[in-house]
Amino acid sequence: MTGQTIVLAEGTPYWPPSVHDFYAPSIAPWGADGYDNPWITRITVMLWLSVAVIILYFLLSYRKPQLVPTKKQWLAESIYGFVRNNISIDMLGTKDGVRFAPYLATLFTFVFVMNLWGIIPFFQVSPNAHIAFPAVLAVLTYVIFIVQGVKRHGAGYFKHALILPAPWFIQPILIPIEFFSTFIVRPFSLAVRLFANMFAGHMLLLVFTLGGFAMINANALLSPVSVLSWIMTILLTFLDFAVIALQAYVFTVLTASYIQGSLAEGH
Repeated sequence: MTGQTIVLAEGTPYWPPSVHDFYAPSIAPWGADGYDNPWITRITVMLWLSVAVIILYFLLSYRKPQLVPTKKQWLAESIYGFVRNNISIDMLGTKDGVRFAPYLATLFTFVFVMNLWGIIPFFQVSPNAHIAFPAVLAVLTYVIFIVQGVKRHGAGYFKHALILPAPWFIQPILIPIEFFSTFIVRPFSLAVRLFANMFAGHMLLLVFTLGGFAMINANALLSPVSVLSWIMTILLTFLDFAVIALQAYVFTVLTASYIQGSLAEGH
């Protein structure tokens, strides 16, 4: 063994997994070591492409709106209408629902497209499988529902959020629980839920895909098992697509729920 490199009996060097495997190497054309340039990786490229695809698609779809919509315009209107009617207005009411619909529709579309990279060939990893991206989205939701609560209730928002309609002698127990639940657990769970699902989906596809190659390289007799492993990869891809859409929906619904709680007049 030399450093972290293991020399197998056949003389082939093998590098065991390390913490660096969780960091995408740089694809920038400068720098000797990819890990010295962590800002331009395939993960950041997927982020830029996601933003570009969303902006261009909706701009082109609504550039020349028609009374009888084209397929492209119909899909764009359906996405926005679904979020506005089934999430925003249902949870926030007509007035606040219409006001927050653009943000919630953008959030839903962005999370969905970012998740979708996890099943696209040659990429097969979602940027949301890295905790930084869900964490930023969760912090944005956190800031929005606090700011909206303060705008609606003034400085009394924190009293409104922390003090439940219960006897005074119970309040010393309830207030810390409400503070921990509302201002700490909410953003943490929002980020971890999205990250964990995307990371788990990526790992499952990776295990079955690479497992098929590993078995067929180890022994030709394992070829049928390798084919079975790749069939499982295809089936799991369809399952992962359902999880991708569901997680985008759940993240948007929870964001709307938190905003609704901060705008509500009472518990």
